[in-house]
Amino acid sequence: MPANHADTAVIGGGIVGLAHALAAAKRGDKVVLFERDDFSVGASIRNFGLIWPVGQNPAVYRRALRAREIWLEIAAKTDLWCPQTGSLHLVHQPDEEAVLEEFLATTPAARDQGCRMVSPGEAARLSAGVSTEGLLAAMWSPTELNVDPRRAIPTVALHLAAEHGVDVRFGTTVRGVSLPHLDTTAGVWRADRVFVCSGNDFETLYPDTFAAAELTRCKLQMLRTPPQPGTWQLGATLCAGLTLLHYAAFKHCTSLTALSERMHEQLPFYGDNGIHVLLSQTADGALTIGDSHHYGKTHDPFESEAVSEAIMDYLKTFAAAPDLSVAQRWTGYYPSAPGGQTEIVAVPEPGVTIVNGLGGAGMTLSFGLAEENLAS
Repeated sequence: MPANHADTAVIGGGIVGLAHALAAAKRGDKVVLFERDDFSVGASIRNFGLIWPVGQNPAVYRRALRAREIWLEIAAKTDLWCPQTGSLHLVHQPDEEAVLEEFLATTPAARDQGCRMVSPGEAARLSAGVSTEGLLAAMWSPTELNVDPRRAIPTVALHLAAEHGVDVRFGTTVRGVSLPHLDTTAGVWRADRVFVCSGNDFETLYPDTFAAAELTRCKLQMLRTPPQPGTWQLGATLCAGLTLLHYAAFKHCTSLTALSERMHEQLPFYGDNGIHVLLSQTADGALTIGDSHHYGKTHDPFESEAVSEAIMDYLKTFAAAPDLSVAQRWTGYYPSAPGGQTEIVAVPEPGVTIVNGLGGAGMTLSFGLAEENLAS
């Protein structure tokens, strides 16, 4: 019998794996987490770092709010930077305002959390980055959090080890699972239950299950400025009309049709490249800007300067900051579930659960989803 034993083993050290390790440890399990890289380098550190309940499918809005609570719980126990920035959807055209008014009228859960329309002046008070030129109104949502993903993911991993006794093993590859055994580069382990949270690698373990799930990959482009000068703070995270076409929270709005038709006519390049634009800030004061979305099983590794320029051009229609020069550019890749599904949860064999396909909402939903999966 292997000397190494855990009640629950988690494969994958991104936010989905960390969340499942935390949920298992909270219920009293002895937990080991395996991550093949020496540190997290995938989608979990290549994003805005936003916990974004306002944009979620209404079916998982409560899950997002629960995840928000857990992020704040971790922040209270660690040095995790996690300001409660909230968000502003900035309105420059009547059809954008119509969508947001319909959203508020038809989404009582969001209203209950404090979502409301605000004037241009109030929007400018909530965020120093708001450009009031041509601004008609904005929708304020207080639920959004901001974490710096490049710091947050390591902080959560350290918290799991220190606070909950999770055996976190970076640089360890799981080569195969045949319960109760796991074959790893750190020897054979024995576990009662396994969560496979392998993110963008869905060909190594259980490839037939992943093939049946019809996951695809999304490639995105993002940019980051240098730290802003002095003590300048963005405040609320910013977005504008294109974002209304991107998030599932607005899909039920009948007024979205007119907005979509106008955007298709006026900004076809943006639609062709899946561009909508968010502006958030990092712990050191830099601004994160993006992003684009291209879907397929395999992507070329190259960035498009035309896409980056389009992102920056649209940003400047609604936001301003002291320094919008670009210090970093990168691509990210994340698995996306088909047909508007919010996640893929599959059981390829007894005791093994695959969790994947959260798309761009991993930071927002993972902690809540993990609690649901461990309760089942």
